Amino acid sequence: MDIAAERIERLHELARAAATEGNHDRARYYVRLARRVAERNRLTLPREFRRFTCDRCDTYLRPGQNARVRLRDGHVVVTCDCGAHARYPYESNTA
Repeated sequence: MDIAAERIERLHELARAAATEGNHDRARYYVRLARRVAERNRLTLPREFRRFTCDRCDTYLRPGQNARVRLRDGHVVVTCDCGAHARYPYESNTA
């Protein structure tokens, strides 16, 4: 793992901690910084980071706090407080 990927992981941890403490502006700063590091180094953000951040307002999402999570037919819908929706597929193992 190179330096940029390690830094992105560390910024993810810091964003999660800041959001947990209620410091949302600090968490948003860490998310923006991680996105900028990834862009400059042509890296993709880890899946967990992408799933827990809002693409529109760069907020670190915490289900039940500032995000709503709903299950629909074959996908998960995550709605941020800003109104942005993100949809992720899943497989149901109901047979």
